[in-house]
Amino acid sequence: MSEHTETLAVHHRLTVAAPPERAFAVFTERVGAWWPLDGYSIGAAPAVTAVMEPRAGGRWFERAADGGEADWGRVLAWEPPHRVLLAWEVSADWRHDPGAASEVEVRFRGDGEGGTVVELEHRGLEIYGERAAEMRDVYGSPDGWAGLLARFATVTEDRAVTEAGR
Repeated sequence: MSEHTETLAVHHRLTVAAPPERAFAVFTERVGAWWPLDGYSIGAAPAVTAVMEPRAGGRWFERAADGGEADWGRVLAWEPPHRVLLAWEVSADWRHDPGAASEVEVRFRGDGEGGTVVELEHRGLEIYGERAAEMRDVYGSPDGWAGLLARFATVTEDRAVTEAGR
């Protein structure tokens, strides 16, 4: 008798009016420009930016005005401008916990018309145990990855903001 384990995941897909190079750069280099730090922060002090170190093994974290940092996870794969794979090390209680690591994979593919198809999969949510379905619903809600990606798309498509931030 074989045992089937369900993998819990959230999937989102959108197209942004920017080439893959810019979409990847905004997602990875300008996290603080599109991540709503005023409401989506886990640090002790209010966050002023978010940082993704540009390499496999790098950190993914928020930084407060006082210089304090709160880790969100690690960069597992760095393949510009096509793919980034992140360990999301945030517990169901919104604290950094490397033992609660799920994965966020984001792929960037040109759409043939100058835009980019962005596909996000947040998988491994079964790590949350009895709270797994709850967390899937949180990440899958309009205030979860869908809302975050909408903010990302707005920043990516705003040439003035994107160009000024480089």
